[in-house]
Amino acid sequence: MNPSVSKNTQLLKQMAKNHGFDFCGISKAEFLEDEAPRLESWLKKGAHGKMSYMENHFDKRLDPTKLVPGAKSVISLLYNYYPETDLAKTYPNQSKIAKYAYGKDYHFVIKDKLKTLLLDLQKEIGEIEGRAFVDSAPVMERQWAEKSGLGWTGKNTLLITKNQGSFFFLAELIIDLELEADGPIKDYCGTCTRCVDACPTDAITPYEVDASKCISYLTIELKEGIPEEFKGKMENWAFGCDICQDVCPWNRFSKPHQEEAFLPPKELLELLNNNWQDLTEEVFGKAFRKSAVKRTKLKGLERNLEFLKNI
Repeated sequence: MNPSVSKNTQLLKQMAKNHGFDFCGISKAEFLEDEAPRLESWLKKGAHGKMSYMENHFDKRLDPTKLVPGAKSVISLLYNYYPETDLAKTYPNQSKIAKYAYGKDYHFVIKDKLKTLLLDLQKEIGEIEGRAFVDSAPVMERQWAEKSGLGWTGKNTLLITKNQGSFFFLAELIIDLELEADGPIKDYCGTCTRCVDACPTDAITPYEVDASKCISYLTIELKEGIPEEFKGKMENWAFGCDICQDVCPWNRFSKPHQEEAFLPPKELLELLNNNWQDLTEEVFGKAFRKSAVKRTKLKGLERNLEFLKNI
């Protein structure tokens, strides 16, 4: 191995840690051959629901060099979002939102950190061409993270780490710098099926999720009315869902994040305290000003809350 490749790899991993990323793994930028038939099969089943964009850019999803010409390395990074206080437990009788949406939208927080990391890497090493990705392009994030040894894909299809479970945002840098690739680790789910058994809408079969039945999809991605068949099965989730993560034994190792931007604003706590009674356009704007919840808009959130009421 070229000594400069090894040196650059160690430098990158230390810099990623300094920028607040919990884990960093590296893969060679190459076609994801094993994933092609899996992705094709999942799409053919219609398991992506109304997310028609999943059908686009098939080649780009599988080949990072089509996203970044001349790419040599895919750097996978994990950023913890596990909160110190679980609001679903603090307000047990209220409609719930997923933990990842408590604070500021992760797209902005992590994209800024990624861009700074890339700039700092360029200062240290020299000219590097590349792009930063946070759930914002046709990149198969979990597959790359798994390939780089950060964790394994669990039966709920989320990336699970042995050290801290699965409450992480995934991000990537795809760059034209050669680095030492890490290898995958084994699957530690064993015979456990807690996530499969706990899903109230039966969206999970081991290692596959039918998005059209997933509560996160129904409350966020689906733009039309929630099908009546899910009445009484939503377990009070108004935006997203954490059920399959909350029951996962590996998440007993989760540690509270240290990211101030992910703390819930007082306006959100007030909303939950009053069981969403005060939800108006103005309150929505303040409670979710920089939040991922803005994706549903007020109308979408009101639709979800109404659906939960009419059980």
